[in-house]
Amino acid sequence: MKTQHFHNGTIWLGAGAQTEDSLVVQDGTVVASGSHAVAAVLDQVSSHVGAELESIDLDGGFLMPSFGDGHAHPIFGGMEAEGPQVRSCTSVEEIIAEVERYAEAHPDDDWITGASYDGSLVRDGLFDAEWLDRAVSDRPVVLRAWDYHTVWCNSRALELAGITAATPEPQIGEIPRRDDGSPLGTLREWGAVDLIDAFRPPHHESVRLRALDRAADYYLARGVTWVQDAWVEPADVETYVSASQQDRLKLRFNLAFYADPRRFTQQLPEMLSARQRIEGLSDPLLTARTVKFFADGVIENETGALIEPYCTSLHNHGMRVWEGDSLAKAVREVDAAGFQVHIHAIGDAAVRQALDAIEYTIRHNGARDRRPVIAHAQIIDSADLSRFAELGVIANMQPLWAQLDDLMTVLTVPRIGRERAVAQYRMRSVLDSGGHLAFGSDWPCTSGAPLEGLAIAVSRQTDDGEPDGGWTPEEILDIERSLDAYSAAVAHQAFADQRSEEWGVIRPGASADFIILGTDPRTLLPQELSDAPVRRTYLRGVAVHSAD
Repeated sequence: MKTQHFHNGTIWLGAGAQTEDSLVVQDGTVVASGSHAVAAVLDQVSSHVGAELESIDLDGGFLMPSFGDGHAHPIFGGMEAEGPQVRSCTSVEEIIAEVERYAEAHPDDDWITGASYDGSLVRDGLFDAEWLDRAVSDRPVVLRAWDYHTVWCNSRALELAGITAATPEPQIGEIPRRDDGSPLGTLREWGAVDLIDAFRPPHHESVRLRALDRAADYYLARGVTWVQDAWVEPADVETYVSASQQDRLKLRFNLAFYADPRRFTQQLPEMLSARQRIEGLSDPLLTARTVKFFADGVIENETGALIEPYCTSLHNHGMRVWEGDSLAKAVREVDAAGFQVHIHAIGDAAVRQALDAIEYTIRHNGARDRRPVIAHAQIIDSADLSRFAELGVIANMQPLWAQLDDLMTVLTVPRIGRERAVAQYRMRSVLDSGGHLAFGSDWPCTSGAPLEGLAIAVSRQTDDGEPDGGWTPEEILDIERSLDAYSAAVAHQAFADQRSEEWGVIRPGASADFIILGTDPRTLLPQELSDAPVRRTYLRGVAVHSAD
C-alpha cells in the first residue's frame, strides 16, 4: 500500500468548510485530513514493515479539489493546432496571410481547414469568400469561427458543395447572400455548415487521437481532471473508444450525444448502443450518460432565441432549433432512457423553452435524481429565475463571458440593447434563488483555464480592471462560491457522488483528484487569479501534471 502525506500548506476542503494543514492518501484514495486524524494513520503506517510512505511538502501552497469543466469541446480544442493558425490573428489580412502560408507549406492537402477566427473583426461577422480566394483559389478552404456556429469558406469550397444562388435556406441554418442572391461565403448554424461538411473529408483517426491527447495535456496543466464533452457525434465516439482501448485517456470524460431534430428518431437507438459500448469498456475515466440539445444559436449571429425581438431587426426573435413541443417530447424520451439532459440555451426564450421541456418531462416521467443542465443561460427572464431551483436544474455558466470585452461591446450589446445586456449571466441570482450553479468554459470558443474564469466571476471586470466596481456588480460571486462552482458543483453535475470513485471533494473515501496552487487564491486580487500557478494536478493520487 502506497501512502502519501501532504503537509506544510493550506488544504481547502470546500466552500464553508474549515481548512486543514495535512492530508493522507492511500492508493489514490483520501483517508484522513487534519493533524490528529493524519497522525493516527501515519502511526499505523510506520508500524508496518516495508510500508511505502511519500512525504509531499506543499511549501506553503494551496491544495484543493481539482477543477471540472462542465461544458467544453475537447476534440475541437485539440484540433485547433492542426491547419492554419488563425486564432491569434487580429485582422482579416492576417488571416489571409496565415492561410496562404499554410497552403504553400502543405501543397498536398486537398482541403485546407482550420479554427478559429474572431468573428468580431468584420461588421456583423460576415466574411467574404473572395477574401479567402486571394490566399487560395484552387483548393477549398473552410475556417470555423470562434463561436463554432459559423464557418467561412472560399469560392472553391462553395462550388464543391454546390452552394449557389439557387440553394434554398436550410433548416436550422442561414446562408448570408450578396444582393444578387449568391452566397457571400459565411455559413451560419448547423443546417448551413452541414452543406459543406457533407463534402469535406474527415480527419484521419490518428489526427483525432492526437487532438484528444493535446486537449488532455492542456486541461491537466490548468488543474482540470473531468470534462463534459458537450457535443459528441459518432466519429467522436470512435475516438474516445480508441483512446480508452489504447490506454490514452489522461483524465475523466463524460460524453453528451448530440441530438439533431432532423433525425432524432434514428439517433436515439444509436445513442443507446453507444452508451452500452462505452459502459462495456469499464473504464473509470470514461462515461456516456448525457444527451446534448441545442435550443437556439448565439446572440452574435442573431440566432439566439429571444422573447422580445433583436434591436437590429424589429421582427427577428432569433432561431428555435426545435419547433413547437418537439423539444419537450425529445427530452422526455431521452430522460425515459436514463440519460441526463444537457440543453444549450442562450436567449431568454430558449431558456424558457428548455425549462418548459424539463418541467414537461418531470410531469410525465415522474420524480427522480436527474440533474438536468441548461448550459450558458446567458439571458434569464426574471419570471423564470425561480424555476431553476423548483425543477432542480443546474445552470452551467461560463464565467469568462461575464465582462465588457470586445465581443460584448461590439457584437452583443448592439443586438440586444442595454436593458437586456445588464440581465446577462445572472450567476449570483441563480444561487440566491436556491438554484444550482456550475461552471464550464466552452473551450475552445474561449479559454479553458478555470482561474481565468474565476477572475471574472469575482470581479465582473476585464483584465484592465474595467469598469470600476465591476459590470453588473450585483452578480459578483465571492471567491469560495466561485471555487466551489468550478469543483464540487461540477462534480454534482457529473453525479460524482454516485460513482465508485467519488471526486470533487476532499474527504475520506474520495478519489485523490486535486490540485496544488502556488498561493491561496482567496488572498489574491481578481486580476492576480489568472496568473496563479498550478504547481501540480493529481488524478487518483498520481501527479499527472507538474509545473516542475
